[in-house]
Amino acid sequence: MAPTNLVRQFSSGAGCRCPLESELQIVLQQRIMVLDGGMGTMIQQHNLEEKDFRGDEFKEHPLPLKGNNDLLSITQPDIIYKIHKEYLLAGADIIETNTFSGTSTAQADYGLEHMAYRLNRASAELARKAAEDVTKQTGCKRYVAGAVGPTNKTLSVSPSVERPDFRNITFDALVEAYTEQVRGLLDGGADILLVETIFDTANAKAALFAIDLLFEKSYERKPVFISGTIVDRSGRTLSGQTGEAFVVSVSHAKPLCIGLNCALGATEMRPFIEAIGKSTTAFVICYPNAGLPNTFGGYDETPQVTASKLKEFAMDGLVNIVGGCCGTTPGHIRAIAEAVKHCQPRVPAADINQDNLLLSGLEPFRIGPYTNFVNIGERCNVAGSRKFAKLIMAGNYEVKQEALSIAKAQVELGAQVLDINMDEGMLEGPSAMARFCNFVTSEPDIARVPLCIDSSNFSVIEAGLKCCQGKCIVNSISLKEGEEEFLLRAATVQRYGAAVVVMAFDEEGQATDTDRKVEICTRAYRLLVSKVGFDPNDIIFDPNILTIGTGMEEHSNYAINFIRATKVIKETLPGARVSGGLSNLSFSFRGMEAIREAMHGAFLYHAIKDGMDMGIVNAGNLPVYDDIDKQLLLLCENLIWNRDTDATEKLLAYAQNIVKGGTKVVQTDEWREGSVEERLEYALIKGIEKYVVDDVEECRAQVDRYTRPLHIIEGPLMNGMKVVGDLFGAGKMFLPQVIKSARVMKKAVGYLIPFMEKEREEMMALSASTEEVDPYQGTIVLATVKGDVHDIGKNIVGVVLGCNNYRVIDLGVMAPCDKILKEAIKQKADIIGLSGLITPSLDEMIYVAKEMERLGITTPLLIGGATTSKTHTAVKIAPRYTSPVVHVLDASRSVVVCSQLLDEAMREEYFEDLKEEYEEIRQEHYDSLKDRRYLSLTQAREKALHIDWCTLPRPVHPQFLGTRVFEWYDLSSLVDFIDWKPFFDVWQLRGKYPNRGYPKIFHDKTVGLEAQRVFDDAQLLLNQMIDSGSLKGRGLVGFWRAQSDADDINVYKDYVMVDRDTKPLATFYGLRQQMEKDSSSSEPYLCVSDFVAPIDSGVPDYVGVFAVGVFGAEELSQHFLAQGDDYSSIMVKALADRLAEAFAEELHARVRKELWGYSSDEALQASDLHRVRYLGIRPAAGYPSQPDHTEKTTMWSLAGIKEKTGICLTESLAMTPAASVSGLYFSNPQASYFAVGKITKEQVDDYSRRKEMSVEEVEKWLAPILGYDSDA
Repeated sequence: MAPTNLVRQFSSGAGCRCPLESELQIVLQQRIMVLDGGMGTMIQQHNLEEKDFRGDEFKEHPLPLKGNNDLLSITQPDIIYKIHKEYLLAGADIIETNTFSGTSTAQADYGLEHMAYRLNRASAELARKAAEDVTKQTGCKRYVAGAVGPTNKTLSVSPSVERPDFRNITFDALVEAYTEQVRGLLDGGADILLVETIFDTANAKAALFAIDLLFEKSYERKPVFISGTIVDRSGRTLSGQTGEAFVVSVSHAKPLCIGLNCALGATEMRPFIEAIGKSTTAFVICYPNAGLPNTFGGYDETPQVTASKLKEFAMDGLVNIVGGCCGTTPGHIRAIAEAVKHCQPRVPAADINQDNLLLSGLEPFRIGPYTNFVNIGERCNVAGSRKFAKLIMAGNYEVKQEALSIAKAQVELGAQVLDINMDEGMLEGPSAMARFCNFVTSEPDIARVPLCIDSSNFSVIEAGLKCCQGKCIVNSISLKEGEEEFLLRAATVQRYGAAVVVMAFDEEGQATDTDRKVEICTRAYRLLVSKVGFDPNDIIFDPNILTIGTGMEEHSNYAINFIRATKVIKETLPGARVSGGLSNLSFSFRGMEAIREAMHGAFLYHAIKDGMDMGIVNAGNLPVYDDIDKQLLLLCENLIWNRDTDATEKLLAYAQNIVKGGTKVVQTDEWREGSVEERLEYALIKGIEKYVVDDVEECRAQVDRYTRPLHIIEGPLMNGMKVVGDLFGAGKMFLPQVIKSARVMKKAVGYLIPFMEKEREEMMALSASTEEVDPYQGTIVLATVKGDVHDIGKNIVGVVLGCNNYRVIDLGVMAPCDKILKEAIKQKADIIGLSGLITPSLDEMIYVAKEMERLGITTPLLIGGATTSKTHTAVKIAPRYTSPVVHVLDASRSVVVCSQLLDEAMREEYFEDLKEEYEEIRQEHYDSLKDRRYLSLTQAREKALHIDWCTLPRPVHPQFLGTRVFEWYDLSSLVDFIDWKPFFDVWQLRGKYPNRGYPKIFHDKTVGLEAQRVFDDAQLLLNQMIDSGSLKGRGLVGFWRAQSDADDINVYKDYVMVDRDTKPLATFYGLRQQMEKDSSSSEPYLCVSDFVAPIDSGVPDYVGVFAVGVFGAEELSQHFLAQGDDYSSIMVKALADRLAEAFAEELHARVRKELWGYSSDEALQASDLHRVRYLGIRPAAGYPSQPDHTEKTTMWSLAGIKEKTGICLTESLAMTPAASVSGLYFSNPQASYFAVGKITKEQVDDYSRRKEMSVEEVEKWLAPILGYDSDA
């Protein structure tokens, strides 16, 4: 297969802007432009017959031509001209040419493929004439968009069910067809090229490929618009891509506009247009159908309805160009133009994907600064997997014959990208690559991830790229054949819209030492960025992982050289990523899998810390670094770091002596008495699950009493849970006991489900009208909102509601709005519950409420979580939603609230009372804003904490500058530092005075006994987790030179002399108290910068950064959950949180006494630490002393926290794992914790300027502390 790109030139391609694009850009920034409506709709109104389509020229044509609308531009030009003019006079700024089926591919159905160029040129000339005539008539410039349709073939879907790899067209054939069409459109005078109604992104990529080749070769560049088609409410194209993945796949063409058309009406299209807008920096175009088709295929939506929907889009800032597709007429366009005439256009984001490598399969995949190591699955490689090679050589591609099953297994085992390599001498590489890629495309479970097309033969790479609708990685190109060939291949890769791996290889050969690796990568980077116009984020370097342990001395430093080169590349080549083929490292030990896996785990551990982003690995066969046998680990690291000349021999000796073993644990328990109903009730109340299955089976055997499995649930099981609910509501049973009860209930119901399913099938077979009686009080959908990972409270609420006979659908954490609402509609939810811990979650809750209102949903909404409050719910959320919105303080209140909301007799009265209460809260809030008095920012700064730095002892120099990582911290050393009070709060066990705190709570008459039981359970589980290594602690501490500058803290390089001209490494921005204090008080107006010596003081000072996390809790929690053990699942997370806080406390003590040493003689007890009786502070971003979560990004960047610890940040800046703590260290004796409190618009504007963030963005992150109504 010959390469498609035959042009021996290269340029920055789509990056060049033409004058017309600049002109349109100005218009689109000023107003919303209007596109025309349906051409086919208007043609149908003329009721044309076969003879009309034929005209004189085609009277004798052998095939029927009726329905070939494009031909009318030649046979009935007056009709087409008239339609264009009607749309223009109705208010369209842009008209589309009559060329939807204008390719030779589509025209072949009519036997007119030879007419393609002429059809397109004639159509463009007609539209050009109409546009110019109306421009002269109205004085308002109009534009012509050359319509490039999808054709009637598809590159991503087989027309044969029996042959999923078969395609009825090739990429090259489509490129040829599109080239001919676009030539005709450009020669006919089109201003814009509109690639539209994209149901298969691979087809669109062929069109964009053809367009870019023409622009490069012979035509002046024109603006490109791209419009996809989401076929139904699933949010996917016909070929399976999500809207976001579609955007990623075509963004290499740098379209001026991107959006959606066809298939859906405006109402159905809205969420997908919103998603497109959030994924692109281009302008957004939207031209929906006139609603959904009726039963006869017609469209009934009136112009007024369509226009009102699109006006909502415009008012909400979603669109830049609007128009109509199927079913729309000049009447629709006139109404749309009038509706949006005074609306402001959408303002595209400047750079929403900064520092992100974007890839896509059927779904998008973003690799950003805080993304964990990316696994590129290696087993679909004929050179690396004997099994795969054997299957491919035998032609066994499909799942049943296992070649595809290898790909599927890689994805299931955690591969985020799938590497495919067909480099085998006995294979015809291009055809094998194309065939396997076509098979992959037919399997959604595999195709959802991006592909890495891997070959040393560029024709094989092109063969793979031509089959992929997503954005792939090309692996690889290099400079070994010189700059000209390198640049040509790079330009070709860019034209296909792929990212690229560049090998550290040049004309002199493969780089083996560090300097050569860096030199070649730097040269390649500059060529790619400056000459080809490559986005640096799309560049991935492979500095060559070479084989060690060969016995040859010159190979001994290969691993070290890769790691060192990686560090330099990441520091000096902005945006670039680093990858490598891991299996090369251990090739000397082939056949010894245990040794190879250990070497890979150890090598990756160190390489990732120094910046390795991704690697070609056997997903699922990577050991956890800390799980590697300590002796084996030492041997591997000695080999990797070249510490022992005999390392290879020692590893070989070790391999011959591997011994594996294991133990079994047997549990025993004795408890039986009473009737089976009494036993079940007792087991539920006491949380005893040992014999629950036996007891349920005994009930099931009593067919005269329990004729159906459902009756056992409705009878003894629900009776037992009712007792549990009553005891809990009366305060006679406590949360930990309730959760143990739920565990028993789950096990019992789980046993009965198969019998119930079988019964249901039998009943349905007898009568199609048989309906199952719903035994639940109601269905409740619970979710932790998008961007948030904290779920302990939500999980507890779910258990408590489940125990009170509610059906709970738990969507887990990080749940986006559309997922929550879709699931609520699907499950017919009676109530939706939203949870969140971090402040950005509050905004997401507001967004969910607004979407529920917009979509006309009336389901009651519950709000809960640590950062939520009744005031915030009443002021910010409830006004956005006309149905009930209720703030739920804790799990114990949830049952009461739900029962009142679902009780028909009580609901209305409860809602009215709630509205009155929330209205009072809102009024009190706004009154308090009026009553509050604030100092101006200048006044507050004048009344800051002024420390006499010259007379105080100089700040103590830390023991080191830079970072120190604590790989796997001794968790047993943290137990004494645990503050147990918050642990009992999780379980809602609260003693009364004087028995409120730990350990006094054990003496409380009401909760003391249960508190002691839970504490004992906690001790047992805590010791088990620490002893078994199920939980692991990892952390980092760092110190830097620092000086304050007004409200900011500048951080500098190690040991540098600092003055005002010294450029800082980073800046931490502070917020200052402004709320007026008692006039008799001399309290200062604090900001964290007050605790650091000013830049002009001449006093060198320091700040610290820390981050600690406890890993393994989520996995262990899920393990318990899978066993139906909610109690242990929640207990694990509660203990992990306590350990993380204890880790932060213990590490701070070490900092004060050793690592910084400013309080070396400190001798405080743990209780003193919990009461903050130490010197210095450790405030966290997002908390009262610095309420801005975005300060975490500076900490993560400065200290390399993600790379060095694995603690990551979500898009809402929550930390993962959830049991993590981070913050800054201040050593000044006068440093104290404080709350910034409410601030004024003046400080927000000042903070926005200093941080170079928009005011809207700052208001979003600081919403809880704004002293004014930002919505006013």
